[in-house]
Amino acid sequence: MCLFLYDDDPEPEERVPAGPLYVPARPGPAQVVVRLFRTPLGARTAVGFTSAERLAATLGDAQPWIRLSAPALRAVARPLGAQLLTVDPTLTARPASAPPAAPPASAPPTPETAARTV
Repeated sequence: MCLFLYDDDPEPEERVPAGPLYVPARPGPAQVVVRLFRTPLGARTAVGFTSAERLAATLGDAQPWIRLSAPALRAVARPLGAQLLTVDPTLTARPASAPPAAPPASAPPTPETAARTV
């Protein structure tokens, strides 16, 4: 057993993904830019998925992605203020929906309808 932990060694409670991660990205000025997210408590986090299907299920089929290893993703995200790496998150926000339709405006009562309700 090794008594020393190295920078790219996972903590004992961390899951170790098999192979490179599928990392959400967006077009940038030079190449692509890794997308960063926030945890429910507001901390910045880098996000990676263990399969393209999991990424698409969470962020949609149109989300571009790149492949990076966990140590490479941490190295890219750390200078941007993201100290955490979240693997296979699920979307926790409710999907955006259209506002509820306003009830139809009713016509002002006429003398005939007002007399019937009294």
